[in-house]
Amino acid sequence: MGAASYQRIKAHVLGRIADGTWREGDRIPSEPELARSFKVARMTVNRAVCELAAEHALTRLRGSGTFVAPPRQESTVVALRSIDKEIHDRGGVHQAEVLALEAVRASPSVAIELGLRRGARVFHSRLIHREDGRPVQLEERWVTPAVAPDYLAQDFTRLTPSDYLVRVAPVARVEYRIEARSAPRGFKRALELVDGEPCLLLRRRSFSGGGVAAITELWHPGLRYRLTGQF
Repeated sequence: MGAASYQRIKAHVLGRIADGTWREGDRIPSEPELARSFKVARMTVNRAVCELAAEHALTRLRGSGTFVAPPRQESTVVALRSIDKEIHDRGGVHQAEVLALEAVRASPSVAIELGLRRGARVFHSRLIHREDGRPVQLEERWVTPAVAPDYLAQDFTRLTPSDYLVRVAPVARVEYRIEARSAPRGFKRALELVDGEPCLLLRRRSFSGGGVAAITELWHPGLRYRLTGQF
């Protein structure tokens, strides 16, 4: 119960920061106030607040209280560009097909990466992005509900998940890796891969407001796509 409670408090605080209720420099309720609101022991609140301070979402000032911290800005080699903008810049026509948009229970691995308890409710989406009618990217994403509570209500054929999340949960930091992978059978059909064609998989974890906002897997046909970046 204690672990679930402190995660609930963290999600509440991050949600208030993400939706603009609490802004940079605002003082959040004291630990005794939060303990009364959530009907938990003060040590449970203290654990949540200490972790959020360690994650740079909050700043604790002795004798003054706890405040919303300024965002940390970090750059990455791979720019967070939406696929529709990449396609338009190449002179192509972008189309998106939503294959899944749902609330699911987090698998153990997804829960750990999102910083949630096992089996917690998360938002899941899967899209195929096409350039001039040909599939160039399969996007799979798991989103923390607290940072994007209206995620499931969006029309992702008109607005990409990347653009929506940047709007509601500005990215402070990204972890990513790129690897060559053989796609699962269903992904092969969706991407119209030829026999033996590998995929380029870009997997990233995005942070916003001191917590993990989303895990994203971007699958690309190896013979039709390349990833580039610059320092």
